[in-house]
Amino acid sequence: MSASSASLSLLQAAATAAGAQQYPAATLYVVASPIGNLADFSLRAVHALSLVNAVACEDTRVTAGLLRHLGLDKPLIAVHEHNEQSATEKVLARLAQGERVAYLSDAGTPAVSDPGAVLAHLVRAAGHRVLPLPGPSAVVTALSAAGCVSAAGPGFHFAGFLPAKGQDRETGLQAALAQPCPTVLFEAPHRIESLADRLAELAPDRPVTVCRELTKQFEQIDTLPALQLPAWFAADAQRRKGEFALVLHAPAPARVDDPGLPPEVERALRVLTRDLPLKQAVALASELTGAPRNALYEQALAWRQAAQQTGDDEDAAG
Repeated sequence: MSASSASLSLLQAAATAAGAQQYPAATLYVVASPIGNLADFSLRAVHALSLVNAVACEDTRVTAGLLRHLGLDKPLIAVHEHNEQSATEKVLARLAQGERVAYLSDAGTPAVSDPGAVLAHLVRAAGHRVLPLPGPSAVVTALSAAGCVSAAGPGFHFAGFLPAKGQDRETGLQAALAQPCPTVLFEAPHRIESLADRLAELAPDRPVTVCRELTKQFEQIDTLPALQLPAWFAADAQRRKGEFALVLHAPAPARVDDPGLPPEVERALRVLTRDLPLKQAVALASELTGAPRNALYEQALAWRQAAQQTGDDEDAAG
């Protein structure tokens, strides 16, 4: 099958799968694009791109290549971090004429550590619709492989790229490590080794999932204690190349015998966790006692884990 025939088949499949949905005019379509593997592009996104009158994008060269792969040819409008405010006027002019306009960043979901937030805000402020087409995201892809976000836990924190250097970078890293939940960081290849060194110094026992070149041919995903990160990168020069997402797993829960909480606070927390879901019990205990939620959550989680361990031991003994 020729490339043109393959593109036509793809567009036909996209129209069949997604054509029944409405695609209103005078709307900005915020489209998530592949983070590496073109096969991850959704049929709905393909169909929407076939309908729009123009495509605004972070880098016209990157998006032009994607459109060629799909067999599409659309006018392109460069909208990136250096011109997002001024370039929005071109998009608004088209929307005012009733046109459909798509926006794509270079990879992943726009406006998440990528341009697009200013554009979406200004389009909505002008009275036009902003319609998201979800898809690839390095954040959730990394978390799904790390396996460290519990349905009963406090969720996760997304820190994005740390500041490039200086005290701002150190402050950002300290804040990321202080989160009570898993935290996702992005990092550039020329700074990944210095980040690994600092993580090894600050949190040697903290598990870190390193995701390199997610969804691409030479994708690597590995979980190891932060102390081992410098050696892991030093072992193979290829490991220092590409795009990185790091998941800092949550800090270890407080020990059951940790006397950090006053006895009266512990008593209130025990009563509440006996009859309420963990999150609700922690929130109510914090409101009643004034104790910080993080400490209460860690203590309640430690009790639960200890109880589960005891149950497992008893089952094994039985």
